[in-house]
Amino acid sequence: MINWTFNKAKRFIIGVIGRTVLAIGIAMIVLPGPAVVVIPLGLGILATEFVWARILLAKVKDRLNNRGGNSAQ
Repeated sequence: MINWTFNKAKRFIIGVIGRTVLAIGIAMIVLPGPAVVVIPLGLGILATEFVWARILLAKVKDRLNNRGGNSAQ
């Protein structure tokens, strides 16, 4: 029972921190700041507990890798 409660609390805390960082990154799209760094950071935090965030993070990584490769050519 204690292990289940600990896991739920850990998941909740990671969710709150990850969503906060992600929200700050999204706000940085229109505000000055490194949104391109903060958004993947927030997704990385969320990806430690949530599958949907892992999938979205993989898509963001692919898009950033393709974008970086095209600008160098």
